[in-house]
Amino acid sequence: MVLSSIYRKICHSSDKMVNLYLSEPDWNCDGGDGSVEQRTSLLNNLESSIRLLITSQSRSEARLWLCKDVSGINSLSRRQKRELFSTLLKTSSQKRDLAAQILQMIFEKQPKKAGSILAKKCDMLEDFFRGNTRRILLWFSKFSGTNDTEHRKGAKALSQFAFVNRDICWEELEWKGKHGQSPAMVATKPHYFLDLDVEQTVENFLENVPEFWSSREFADTLKDGDILSLDMKFFINMFLRLMYKEDMDEIWETVNEFLMEESFTSLCSHLLIALNESELCVFLDLLKKFLDLNAKPKDPGDACHYLEVILPRFNGLDSIDELLLLNAVINRGRQLVQLLQEDEHQEEKSQIKDIVQKICTLPENPNCLVPLIKQCLKKESENMIKLLGLQSWALHYFMSSVYWASEDWESVFNNNGIRFHHAGKHELLHDKMLTDESDSDSRRKKKRKHRKKRRNFARDDSYDDDFVDFGFEFNKTDFQSKGSCWLLSTDGYSTSWSSADLPEHLSKHCFSTWMKWGFNRCGDSAS
Repeated sequence: MVLSSIYRKICHSSDKMVNLYLSEPDWNCDGGDGSVEQRTSLLNNLESSIRLLITSQSRSEARLWLCKDVSGINSLSRRQKRELFSTLLKTSSQKRDLAAQILQMIFEKQPKKAGSILAKKCDMLEDFFRGNTRRILLWFSKFSGTNDTEHRKGAKALSQFAFVNRDICWEELEWKGKHGQSPAMVATKPHYFLDLDVEQTVENFLENVPEFWSSREFADTLKDGDILSLDMKFFINMFLRLMYKEDMDEIWETVNEFLMEESFTSLCSHLLIALNESELCVFLDLLKKFLDLNAKPKDPGDACHYLEVILPRFNGLDSIDELLLLNAVINRGRQLVQLLQEDEHQEEKSQIKDIVQKICTLPENPNCLVPLIKQCLKKESENMIKLLGLQSWALHYFMSSVYWASEDWESVFNNNGIRFHHAGKHELLHDKMLTDESDSDSRRKKKRKHRKKRRNFARDDSYDDDFVDFGFEFNKTDFQSKGSCWLLSTDGYSTSWSSADLPEHLSKHCFSTWMKWGFNRCGDSAS
């Protein structure tokens, strides 16, 4: 008990407060006291610092964040999704790379579709086998033994064709024994094919039996698509030629069907990484045509929905840096905080931390966001979104940068009108809204039951103080992750939030609340 008391005194040495601006402001306020200009100036400084960090030093990481978040968009119909990617396959400078990725996905997930096309072009496989012992043996050596029911894959095609066309090709069969086998003998004992010199026989067929390579027997063994696994790169290149040089309709139909069936998330995950930055901008310009320009913010945790709000306002190549910035501060707040912890970013961390400290300790003004939000009425919603995103991320970083004891968090909840329950072993320790006698009786019963458990624990010599469950060390990160958790009114008490997760949750809740105000004001103005 003494140890826990000392710990609380050390950790709770200063009173912390942060205004989340969750109470709807006075929309008639013009913010003429100069504090708004000061806040806007600091937010612009913060933007410059973050922009430098993510668009130069960590650009590739910021691009990956953007691509991953774009892949979460789920509002496109099947036909829109097909149109988006098929347009890219026909117009992009990277179209062959994209097509190669899609073909590989088809080969892996739906090999029969590719196999049915391959069966119609089976004569093209002469070059695939010519002079390649490994491929020949892998495909044509699957003859049955005495206990097997039938030959498989290329061996099946070879044996069937040889029997049907024995008058023109039986002499091309090479046997390992001293003498060859007759058709009649092999017909009664199919396992004799195990004595066939497969490599030399196939080479003979390549030179002297061209009919085999376009035969029904050979084509039928290709339809399941198993042959694709022998050398996927070869078949991808083959299909690319058929797509772009011969413009084979059946391949385009198969690709378009696949684009409709495959999820948008999967397609983006495989394809966007193949695009250079200019092509990524082309993709985003195509994508925004399918998004609702009038989309409004929904849930605070729905990162991809914010992109659906932002992308229709995105202006292409000249604004990729802006989009990387917006996505980082709105959807990747935690990753951005973590990025600043890396050794190579200590200078940027110091600068950003100083700006954030100033933003979050400005004199309280409940109407400070009004002028920012009113920019929406001037059709400058892109700038409004950016400034509100920067403000919410500043709160995220401020709440993440130092240790906050349980009392600090509860003070934040109380002062910002957030009702809360304690989560964990105790079902309910605090709820500002529950004051009736029945709840008080319930809490007293729980308290008596808890004291009884404490007495039982006291009999165990290993139980020394309150921190036994935490494996106590003076480590604030470890304590935060294992300490108090709360259920909050911000999400209808649906999730238990720990100290480690509160900065992200609260900042997103703030941003969502402010965005709804802004877009509602836009709607009121339009009407």
